[in-house]
Amino acid sequence: MKAQQQKTEYSIADLLKASWMRSSIKLAILAIAAVVIIIWLLKVFNIVATPFFADIGTFFADYGLAGVFIVTVAAGTIVPLGSPALVAVASSFIDPLLLILVATAGFTIGMSINYGLAYRFGRPYIEKRISAVHFEEAKRAWNKWGWIIYVIFGLIPVLPVELLAFICGFLKAHPATFLLLSFVPRLITFTLLAYLGQHIGIWLGAA
Repeated sequence: MKAQQQKTEYSIADLLKASWMRSSIKLAILAIAAVVIIIWLLKVFNIVATPFFADIGTFFADYGLAGVFIVTVAAGTIVPLGSPALVAVASSFIDPLLLILVATAGFTIGMSINYGLAYRFGRPYIEKRISAVHFEEAKRAWNKWGWIIYVIFGLIPVLPVELLAFICGFLKAHPATFLLLSFVPRLITFTLLAYLGQHIGIWLGAA
């Protein structure tokens, strides 16, 4: 009865007040501001015309897909490596279709690692990675909205969907549903980011 009451009472306002959500939103604002400034500086100083930019292109051509895969696997766990920004940048140097598929597969694998470890080892393992407070807040969000909140978090790069992957594993959510709803939203997100990155690259003069 008490759990049902908590589920009913947990609102969007409560979710936005959660410490992990506030931290994620603050970091997102800072990251977006930093990216805008960097793009502006690249345009002002015409970095795309320098040998440095050519070297970056060579690096991505030689090691890009492997690097994107490694970073997105790590980002799918609990390591904040900025995979959305990487996909946007890499889209000017790597075939977009391959980039999107590799990045989505990598992130899904990372999420599946969270799911599998939480499924196998339960709460003691999770609380070695995130605080008990964050865990309870994420669990309450899941209890209220379930897969709906998971999909929303998966579509918005700045939201910590990785925490919800722990919850899915802990509650032993259906594996096939988990994989599908981990892959498809991030596929959509990475497609949009790659498209945006390509247009930014064109605006900077990279293509």
